[in-house]
Amino acid sequence: MLAVQDRAAGTTTAEPAGAVPQAPELPRVTDATKVAPRDARALSKLFLARLAELEEGTAEYQYARNTLIEMNLSLVRFAAARFRGRQDLGHAEDIIQVGTIGLIKAIDRFDLSREVEFSTFAVPYIVGEIKRFFRDSTWAVHVPRRVQELRVELSRAGEKLAADLGREPTVAELAAHLEIGEDEVVDAIAASNGYTAGSLDGTGDGSGAAGESRAIADVMGDDDPAMELVENLNALAPLLHELDDRRRRIIEMRFVQEMTQAQIGAELGISQMHVSRLLARTLDQLRKGMLEQ
Repeated sequence: MLAVQDRAAGTTTAEPAGAVPQAPELPRVTDATKVAPRDARALSKLFLARLAELEEGTAEYQYARNTLIEMNLSLVRFAAARFRGRQDLGHAEDIIQVGTIGLIKAIDRFDLSREVEFSTFAVPYIVGEIKRFFRDSTWAVHVPRRVQELRVELSRAGEKLAADLGREPTVAELAAHLEIGEDEVVDAIAASNGYTAGSLDGTGDGSGAAGESRAIADVMGDDDPAMELVENLNALAPLLHELDDRRRRIIEMRFVQEMTQAQIGAELGISQMHVSRLLARTLDQLRKGMLEQ
């Protein structure tokens, strides 16, 4: 028999041999925002492990998740510091808010079996959300995402062709280089008028209107996360086709529709723990397939 102490009553009760002891309760953190970064790293491991065992929607689950968010806000401030020079991003609180969205996504998607520090996993999510906010908020009018991305590709292609040809490339030459229609090139050039990064456009090299049209933030050394995303999706597509219908549907509901595990379980008529196990096995299979490629 195993002895289990009741802290409230101060008594000891007997438990059948072989029984699995209950996980200890999480420590109560009065003000998680004041936890030092070193302590936050240690506590985050404990809270993340417990979070994976708790039922979504319960008070204990919400406490663990909210405390994790508050404890790791220092990661958001660290990532946001990279964008202090971007005057067109607006107020600092806006950056913190969108960075916190990335932190929440990292908490919801973190897997302890990855054997990686949570901070290492979370920072790319946080930075990605801030960069997305930067791309979307620097346009005076709504421009489709594809046109925004094409504008970046067009700028780079224009720089390369101008160097090769010794003159500004024509619309036809740009279209041939990018393997797109001339109409798309014209649309991307016209869309440049909706971009409001005035501080960058105002520091052109004095080469005239053509030079100013190429003075965009992306040629200053920023990477375009969308390009890496496209490459990853292209590599992932055949691996997804190898999954059975149920596991492919679970992946879609979790990461496309962003449903919780509890919602997925209710939709499929299975338990949340079963959903968690299926997700873990499926993600491990996809991860191995990506590494092999």
